[in-house]
Amino acid sequence: MQDNGANTVPYSYTLKVAEKDIDELLHVNNVVYLQWVNDISDRHWNKLSSKSLNEKYFWVVLRHELDYLSQAVLHDELTLVTWVGHSRGAKSVRHVEIYKGETLCLKAASTWCLIDAQTLKPTRIKDDILDTLKPGQKS
Repeated sequence: MQDNGANTVPYSYTLKVAEKDIDELLHVNNVVYLQWVNDISDRHWNKLSSKSLNEKYFWVVLRHELDYLSQAVLHDELTLVTWVGHSRGAKSVRHVEIYKGETLCLKAASTWCLIDAQTLKPTRIKDDILDTLKPGQKS
C-alpha cells in the first residue's frame, strides 16, 4: 500500500475473481471494479460505525476517480484495501487500492458526503464521526 496520510487504519479483505466478473475481453469488467470499491467502502464503514451512528447518518458518493493500472482475470486472488483520507465539512475522501499479489491493479479515490438521516441534507462531519474514523479504532 502506498503512503496515504490516512485518518483510519487500513481495512482489507481478499476475493477470488469469478466468472460473473469477467467481460468479453476476458478480464475483470470496469463496472465490477467500481462495485468492489463501493462494497469495501460499505464494509469498512459498517465495521467502524455503530447502530446509533447509522440511525443518524448515511453516506452518498459524489465522485469516483479510478485509475486502472493492471488487469485481473478469472480465478485471480485480489486484495482490496481501503482507508479514509481527509474529511472536511460534509465531505470525506476514501481511498481504495486493489492488488493482485504485489501488483497494483486499481487505485481509486471517492468523495463521499455525509447525510443527516432526519433532514436528508448534507451535514458537517462532527466529532462523533471523526472519532469513529481515527486511527486505531476497530480496524
